[in-house]
Order: sequence, then structure tokens, then C-alpha cells
Amino acid sequence: MRFPEIFSALAEEVRARLSGSPGGGHDWDHTCRVMRNAEKLLAEEPEADRETVLFAALLHDCARPEEYASRGKVCHAQRGAELAAKLMEARGLPPDLRAAVAEIIRTHRYRAEARPATPEGRIVFDADKLDSLGATGLGRAFLFAGSCGARLHNTEEEALGGQPYGPEDTAYREYLVKLRHLPQVMQTPAGRRLAEERLRFMAGFFRRLDEEVFAAPASPEDE
Repeated sequence: MRFPEIFSALAEEVRARLSGSPGGGHDWDHTCRVMRNAEKLLAEEPEADRETVLFAALLHDCARPEEYASRGKVCHAQRGAELAAKLMEARGLPPDLRAAVAEIIRTHRYRAEARPATPEGRIVFDADKLDSLGATGLGRAFLFAGSCGARLHNTEEEALGGQPYGPEDTAYREYLVKLRHLPQVMQTPAGRRLAEERLRFMAGFFRRLDEEVFAAPASPEDE
């Protein structure tokens, strides 16, 4: 089979694997958005190999179900690198491509110490992080907070003083702890530029949410 047929077959396999992902944050839709982000970044990174980028973007979260099932004991990046190599081998893809994609997946995680060392890896890293920012990032953050039973919103003190998966693990906490720092770790100029644009949107949203949630009630004299 040629690239389009192999890619399509692997896409169906990944889609099936992710069909039961909870919360909506790392489901098949997320994978599709990451692939679209990767295409945008490829337009400004002409030295990168497109096939390598797209296979890695497609497979980057293939081990998410195992991480969920283990409650975080399995690292989806490390396990995903191993699994992706096996899935690609089963489709007859060459060893050099399998190795390149596996390394990209191993180093795509925000919390990992390792960072990607190739143009392809940097693109996939940034494409994944961009999906955590902007309007899409807000939607994902609120989906996750809802799945934890968290409040709609809280103060910075409450958010930073709360525990993961508890009532204070709000979308705002995710913003404070992780999302606002993402532009600093982006690996490509285009990724950094887009991350900064999306972060400005998020910052404005949370300023408005503060105003609406914590505004002082009107006094009788104001009416």
C-alpha cells in the first residue's frame, strides 16, 4: 500500500482505540485538530518531512487509553512510542520512519524532561500544545474540570491552593498551573507566535469571567 492507504488504515485503528477516551480532551477529535495544527506549522517549516510529521501527529496519543486505565502509572508518551512503532511495522512502514515517529512521540509530552531534537518533532510538540490554548483550549479545560466535578470558577488563591481532581481543579487552575506557560516552551517560531495569540484570548476570557463571577452586588443606591 502507498502512503494514503496506509495512513487511512492507521487512522481508523487510532480512531477505534480512542473511541472510549473519557473527558473529550484527548479523543479522536483532539488528534484531528493536532494534525490540522501540524499542517499549518509545516507551511512555515519547509525542511521538515511531511509524512513523518503526519504519522507522528496521528499516533501521538495512541496509548492514552492505557494511561487512563492505569490512572497515570503508564506514561502515554513512552508507551505510545513503543505502540506506534509496532502499529507501523504491522503496516510495512520502513524502520527509519518507525524510529523517527517513535522518538517524536516519546518527546512530545509537556511534563517530560526530554524535548524534541528534530524539525518534525518540534512541529508535533507545538501542534499538540496549540490545542490546549485559545477557544479550543478553554473548551478542553472546562470539559476536564467538569469531569472532575470542579467548580465553574474560583480565585487564584483557591485555584493554586486546591488539589488535582478536586472541586478547586477548575479550568482557571489549569490556566494558572500550565496553560499560561506554554508559549515559553514552544519549539518553532510559528508555534510560539500562534501560542501567544491564543494565550491573549484566554487571558481576556478569564478577566471577563472574574468580572462576572466576583463583581460586587449592586447596592440599593445603585438601582
